[in-house]
Amino acid sequence: RYLLEQDFPGMRIGPEPTTDSFIAVMYGETEGNVPGNALVVDPKKPFRKLSRFGNAFLNRFMCSQLPNEVLKSISIIDSPGILSGEKQRISRGYDFCQVLQWFAERVDRIILLFDAHKLDISDEFSEAIKSFRGQDDKIRVVLNKADQVDTQQLMRVYGALMWSLGKVIDTPEVLRVYIGSFWAHPLRNTDNRRLFEAEAQDLFKDIQSLPQKAAVRKLNDLIKRARLAKVHAYIISYLKKEMPSVFGKENKKKELINKLPEIYIQLQREYHISAGDFPEVKKMQELLENCDFTKFHSLKPKLIEAVDNMLANKIASLMNLITQEESNMPTEMVHGGAFDGTMAGPFGHGYGEGAKEGADEEEWVVAKDKPAYDEIFYTLSPINGKISGISAKKEMVTSKLPNSVLGKIWKLADCDGDGMLDDEEFALAKHLIKIKLDGYELPGTLPSHLVPPSHRKPFQTAE
Repeated sequence: RYLLEQDFPGMRIGPEPTTDSFIAVMYGETEGNVPGNALVVDPKKPFRKLSRFGNAFLNRFMCSQLPNEVLKSISIIDSPGILSGEKQRISRGYDFCQVLQWFAERVDRIILLFDAHKLDISDEFSEAIKSFRGQDDKIRVVLNKADQVDTQQLMRVYGALMWSLGKVIDTPEVLRVYIGSFWAHPLRNTDNRRLFEAEAQDLFKDIQSLPQKAAVRKLNDLIKRARLAKVHAYIISYLKKEMPSVFGKENKKKELINKLPEIYIQLQREYHISAGDFPEVKKMQELLENCDFTKFHSLKPKLIEAVDNMLANKIASLMNLITQEESNMPTEMVHGGAFDGTMAGPFGHGYGEGAKEGADEEEWVVAKDKPAYDEIFYTLSPINGKISGISAKKEMVTSKLPNSVLGKIWKLADCDGDGMLDDEEFALAKHLIKIKLDGYELPGTLPSHLVPPSHRKPFQTAE
């Protein structure tokens, strides 16, 4: 709702547990709903495989279509709220985690939402997060409603969230957590306004970059599936080879299923496969229980060679083609809704701050502090109204900024490139140092509003 800046059909927002459905929010010329059973038989929609989850799920699945600019670039799957307690989990009537896993394998980004005042990770939420195993690179975390707590409480909440997530997500990397208040209401606590704005901007950039990376992500998934298929072939062919031809098939099957961890280790050594490429042992054992091992196929080395050839040679050329295509096409970004609110104008992120300060003012922004800078300038013994690089360096190093940064500041401030600074250029250098010390980035080239008045080229007037 926050991203679209528009209500969508089937939307219900409230503090109580509201939607118990999966809603696919997609672009459509006319506004309306398509129920789950009709959705999975539509060849134009990518949901046909969801039919295996049965009626209990399909009755709680729908597609909400509306003509919204944001949805031209991305589609959003809104999942049901997470319940706590065993009873609620069973009463769903379908395997909730399996459905989440199906979506997780196919989406570009997974966003986990937490309320700043309701941090509890219930059993179901824990199971849901575990179903995203292998998709860690897609996960982002949003700590929402952060304006409802003060700074001290927010710091504690953030720490508690990271601790809770660390126990559930078994990964050495720290997940990216975006802190903010993602709704269009006034902030209750404005102490952290700048933090919320910066975090929202980072989240928007992350979502906006998704259309550009879609082709690479699909290629990445293809490579992942090819490696899994290859390992699967090795496991299945090994089980087939070990089966007796006549008697004791059932006993041998049970023995092989129990010995699966050892079989994994043996195959790793024999074919030099990484342990991370193998499917989870427990899940594989459960699936094998219902299989007839005698119907498995033997290993076909030619097919394995074809997969190896694809991974070694074909994928590299395909990657080059995608890179060339992307460079020739205009940059695809998500537009509309909340994404347009921070792009331009005085409420854009960073407007009037750092190097952008004074961009819309007639007077040179450095002028207000120039008297103080002039006092320092005249203590450095200028000759013919200019100070040498050595004199300027003595003053500039007092900022304790590294030489790489001071060198960049010197390059920006020495407008005429004569290796010396006049009073205006020196004032500019001090202003740029102040910008960097305040935590802002320096511009790559000097913006026109920061150019000292005496160094500005006069406008050519036509006679």
